[in-house]
Amino acid sequence: MKPENPSRFTRRQLVTSAAALVGSGLLVNKATAADKAAAANPHAGHDMKGMKDMDMKGMSDNASLAATSTGKTEIFAPPGINYKPVITPNGKTLPWKMVDGVKVFHLIAEPVVHEFIPAMEDHPNLVANCWGYNGRVHGPTLEAVEGDQVRIYVTNRLDGPTTVHWHGILLPSGMDGVGGVNQKAIQPDETFKYEFTLKEHGTFMYHSHHDEMTQMQLGMMGMFIIHPREPESKPPDRDYAIMLSEWKIEVGSRRPDPNEMTDFNIFTMNGRSFPGTQALVAKTGETVRIRIGNLSTMSHHAIHLHGHHFKVVATDGGRIPDAGQWPETTVFMPTGSTRTFEVGPVYPGDWVMHCHMLHHVMNQMGHKFGNVIGMDTSELSKRVRKLVPGYMAMGTSGMGDMGEMGMPTPPNSLPMIGGQGKYDYITMGGMFTILKVRNNPPADGSDPGWYDAPPATIATNAADADLRRDGIDPKMDTGTRGKVAAAGRVKTGECPMN
Repeated sequence: MKPENPSRFTRRQLVTSAAALVGSGLLVNKATAADKAAAANPHAGHDMKGMKDMDMKGMSDNASLAATSTGKTEIFAPPGINYKPVITPNGKTLPWKMVDGVKVFHLIAEPVVHEFIPAMEDHPNLVANCWGYNGRVHGPTLEAVEGDQVRIYVTNRLDGPTTVHWHGILLPSGMDGVGGVNQKAIQPDETFKYEFTLKEHGTFMYHSHHDEMTQMQLGMMGMFIIHPREPESKPPDRDYAIMLSEWKIEVGSRRPDPNEMTDFNIFTMNGRSFPGTQALVAKTGETVRIRIGNLSTMSHHAIHLHGHHFKVVATDGGRIPDAGQWPETTVFMPTGSTRTFEVGPVYPGDWVMHCHMLHHVMNQMGHKFGNVIGMDTSELSKRVRKLVPGYMAMGTSGMGDMGEMGMPTPPNSLPMIGGQGKYDYITMGGMFTILKVRNNPPADGSDPGWYDAPPATIATNAADADLRRDGIDPKMDTGTRGKVAAAGRVKTGECPMN
């Protein structure tokens, strides 16, 4: 039930809304035949066979079987390459093969059953029926070298037409991939060929450019990394690629809503929300390059890295001259753009990297209810429990504890869920990951676990002796405590929504 005035709830609306939340079930979506086929085999074919004797049929079959993202990072580094392969956390690099001097790729547009957040001890997983490439959301990273001639086959296994646009890349007009402008759309079961020479290096993207509102909001996008043929400087020790995106997945549903324009509730890095995002791992003293692309439907993002300064060294328009670079701790990411920054040397510890637009670090956050911060709702809860057993008003002291309360929720929903940290519960989710720097990180790049900080470097409860020494009185009256309490007090039994 929607209130007549969105900013004001009556008692009846509060009670019925609570009852609806408790009793809501799955939102049934009409599944296409392709959707059903993808869901029928959600875990098959995660591993790619070697490229030594792989023909085109073998490449396409193996790449398309996986229907649920594995959460693993899989780089593609055949012998003889002259660049350091990029790492796509929670993702993989699309294999290629050489045919008469041309680098050949095969992308497959298809329905994908995608896992945004994996199941953990305190919560189930969050899964949705999406569209992607080669069994993944987002699609696998394409990686090549400046000067390469690339031939990219695109097979359409969707029920409707599609195209692929190579975002930011200089190429012939007929290869630009805009349906109706540069080419005919790729119909279901058709395979189109794109072929062009890579004229510059940098961080780029690819995405559908037909029925964009639907296809991109369902996940049809990926990163396209082009390495320099002749690097001007030493490459970084680690090179990461991250795609930012946003989704509207109603609580209890399994289909992202492509009609949404403003109220997004799932924010992802490489198609995953924390606590499902994979950590970025580095060794103490190394230089780390982080390439970020933003193809969110409507939102810009402010990506902030803790504990370090860095320089933005490139955009999707090219490298920024040294004189134009300046130190930063936050990089602003307009939608439809890429930014590349380099940080180093990195220091040991667990360093959070997240969007600083605060609703973008929450999972399925709702906001169509009244503000009860600072209110005494005990009497209200007693009255509502007569109609809804177990009901209790939440949020009177903030929302940080909601994720660890373990309250029942509708199927396939994780409202307000964060993750367990080393010392306490982490009250953030969404567009959030961690740069984990260690003196001796695992050689395979796997998560090293939580950082064991030297005891003297950890913030802890202040000792009485320290407080006395420094003249600190925690009980000191600042003159506001009584005034704030009086201003926020609600009469017993009075509904704060009326």
